Amino acid sequence: MTMNLITGKAGAPHITSSDQGAMQAGLVGNGNYLLQGSDGKFPAVTMQSANKALIPVLNLVIEGRYARVTAAETVTIESGVTGRNRNDLICVKYTRGSNNIETIALAVLKGTATSGTAADPTVPSGSILNNSGTVWIPIARIPISGITAGTPVMLVKQLPPMSQLWDSVTLPFGNGNGNSNGGIYPIGRVSNPNAIKSLNGRATLSSGTTVAIPFIHPSYLQRSVQVSIAPDGTVNLLVGPEITVTGGIVEIHF
Repeated sequence: MTMNLITGKAGAPHITSSDQGAMQAGLVGNGNYLLQGSDGKFPAVTMQSANKALIPVLNLVIEGRYARVTAAETVTIESGVTGRNRNDLICVKYTRGSNNIETIALAVLKGTATSGTAADPTVPSGSILNNSGTVWIPIARIPISGITAGTPVMLVKQLPPMSQLWDSVTLPFGNGNGNSNGGIYPIGRVSNPNAIKSLNGRATLSSGTTVAIPFIHPSYLQRSVQVSIAPDGTVNLLVGPEITVTGGIVEIHF
């Protein structure tokens, strides 16, 4: 049987890490992602000393697998050479061993020193989702110029909480906004207009008809209801001169 009710009761243990990983990859994506910390910020790797990179407490989703650094940990970066440049990669090294036992650890991929512009070392191919035995997942780059290790560059994508992905604000409006025949009427203001992803709404006309916003009559272009967002975040209702709007709402999604 090739179809399984993964989260159904089967009478015996039957949910595997592959099952859970496939579901999480389907929800958040097949890539590698950094989650917010408890303080609402995305943690970052820092240099503790010339040869020690500090990996803070962090949460990762790596090809569907959820992984945590539960206590700050250091990894050793090999010293650079005067007059030479090098990029090292701090990675999560995933291993699938005998009996499909899976483990992870922090590891460093050392780059090649050069007198020119340094390039990242080649990351060995492999995929957790394709059941590879070993997978290297870069999380940060350490640029080394001479004997000086520079500021680490985070390489994993930041994945904001779903609440942020789905944040929205609803702005109701009515005759109190001055919606007479035609005009531009402010109905509210948002603090982050550049973060707006989409908007929709509905308006009730004086005839009692409810229309979706934006609304433009196919035969009478002066009969319209639309919305504009000013640079300062003011949300304006645009009402055509041939109709009157008695009320409605606009939903703005971030």
